[in-house]
Order: sequence, then structure tokens, then C-alpha cells
Amino acid sequence: MSSVEGLIAELDRWRTAGIVARFWWRDDDAISATPALERLLNVVGDRPIAVAVVPRDADDRLATRLEMAGNVDVLQHGWAHQNHANEPPNSEYPAGRSADQVSAEIRDGRARLLQLFGRRALPVFVPPWHGFHDGYFELLNGACLTGFSSKGARSSPYVHELTQVNIHCVPIAWTSPPSFGDPEPFVSQLCTHLEGRRTGRFDRDEPTGVLTHHLVQDEASYAFIRDILAIIDQHPAATWASARELFRLT
Repeated sequence: MSSVEGLIAELDRWRTAGIVARFWWRDDDAISATPALERLLNVVGDRPIAVAVVPRDADDRLATRLEMAGNVDVLQHGWAHQNHANEPPNSEYPAGRSADQVSAEIRDGRARLLQLFGRRALPVFVPPWHGFHDGYFELLNGACLTGFSSKGARSSPYVHELTQVNIHCVPIAWTSPPSFGDPEPFVSQLCTHLEGRRTGRFDRDEPTGVLTHHLVQDEASYAFIRDILAIIDQHPAATWASARELFRLT
């Protein structure tokens, strides 16, 4: 059985069980309107997508381009996407940073995205590299952020009173330069989360999330993504959901 057939087989099990799997799409690291962003949006088509924007460096060109796309929600991707960890893994918000500085970055980031994107900027925080020290969550609450998105199956719909919706499949190989390679591990990421939801091992209500990084995705990865999109679009036990819906902001 090929990897793509494995995804179809898992969705067939959902159909047999009489349930529908929701999916969502997040893309990270947006700063400006680039050819790479245009390629992403062409692949996305009219499906809903959440674009995590780096506030410090985001520009008017990005705001203008996303304003033209009615299917795009904007999330807050840290402040500057700058590593402050003294050792791996990378993190913009490891333990030990000044709470005042972290608070200022979070608040300034939120204000910047509201200035650029208005209502399209959801009060949802996405930490760069998925790392965020527990001691800073109260600062997110203080900045009137209500959602949080990281990586991996959530243990609860909430984390420190914020609605939590994560991603589970990242179709990219972090080689130098980034590449794609064998599709099998990426379909396995999808199927593992779907199977866990279906059997009750994971939270069934958490949608299965796909994460892209448009600045570095290559054509092989996009070919794979198109195959996955076609399956989700056509299967009766699969559907897309927007970030605005998932973070209860409709």
C-alpha cells in the first residue's frame, strides 16, 4: 500500500465509523509579498489557511496582498523570529528572558498586526520553533490573546486558559537547504494523528493540522501537498476548517 493510499484507508475508517475528520492549514514566517507567498496562495486556492506573520518585519505589501485573499487569517508569529536560547532547540521565548521585554514584544506584535491587518489578525499566538516557556503564558493573557498554536497532539483544548489548536504534519526536511525526500513519514504523521483521534487516544475534536513554510517549500513538497489536498477535498469523511472557526472567533 502506497503512503497516499494509507491516508485514504484511514479516512475510510472514519467514514465507516460515521464521523468526519476536520483539517486545518497553517503557514509560518510570512513577512512580505514574495513569489514564494504567491506560489503558496496559488496552491491553497479557496481553502482556508492561517498565515503566521512575524510582526516586527511584516510590511504593507504583505497586508495588501493578504487583503485580496478572503480565505486567509493572520496569526501572531512571535515578534522577530529571533533565537534567544543558549542551546538547542531554538526558541524566541526560552526561560530566563526579562518578563518586561517579553511582554513588550507580545503587546507590540499584537498592535503591529492589528495596524496592518485589522480584523483579519486573530488574537492567536504561534511561537517560533514551537518553543514557549510556561512562565510567559500570563503575558499572552495580559495582551488579550485568546489562542495558542504549537506542534503535536494537544492534551486539552486549552492551555493556560487559551484555546489551543496545534499542527501535526510538517511536510519538509530540515536539511541545508531544506528539501522534501520520502513522502512516507509525512503521511504517517497525518495518519498517526487521525488514528489517535478516531480511537480516542488523542482529542477527537482537535483538527489535524498541516504546517508549511512557504519561503522554503520546494516543488517536490508542493506536489505531495497537492496530492494530500485532493484526497481531503474529495473524501466524504474529510473537511477543511478555518482558524477563525477553530479558535472560536466567528
